[in-house]
Amino acid sequence: MNGKEIGGRVPRGARRSGALVAMLLLCACSLGTSPPERFFTLASEPLAAAAANTTAYLVVVGPVTVPEIVDRPQLVMSAGANRVEIAEQARWAAPLKSEIPRVISDHLARLLEGARTATSDQRSAGTPDYRVLVDVQRFDSSVQGALIQASWTIRTKEGAPTLTGRSVVTENAGAGYDALVAAHSRALARVSSEIADAIRASRR
Repeated sequence: MNGKEIGGRVPRGARRSGALVAMLLLCACSLGTSPPERFFTLASEPLAAAAANTTAYLVVVGPVTVPEIVDRPQLVMSAGANRVEIAEQARWAAPLKSEIPRVISDHLARLLEGARTATSDQRSAGTPDYRVLVDVQRFDSSVQGALIQASWTIRTKEGAPTLTGRSVVTENAGAGYDALVAAHSRALARVSSEIADAIRASRR
């Protein structure tokens, strides 16, 4: 082996160092181009403050249970019959266990005349005339839209018969996470309407 051949080689240590530098540069570029996280909330239509002066009864919403698969910060997208995808850059601003009762409470305040509403997290709300328990069995998100399947129970403090019901609601969505979250908000509005109908019927 002559000197020219030895001099033309790249030392093994130098090759390793070069590969490491290239890897670090690639990681830096990847991190630099990662899309930012976006945070979403479910929309509701709370009762106007001016209309909340007279209240005849209190409705407390919660606790609410949700499937473990969606009980996480990220939006969970259905990607097939047996597969889901976790949207790392699309996240809920608050847990669904607190977002859902807030939204239902806001809707019930608007739908039920004379009612004051609160969530079970609001300890100072008082003793409820009606307590709404919600078990969300499905909270599905896909490119087609939103699906919510929930069983709900309404208990009264007077010892009247417990009211029960089941809601299955689907809402189409446009492209993007904003449209999907809006579809879930509309679906929850429909669930709230069915709960409000049951409470009104019990007061006749």
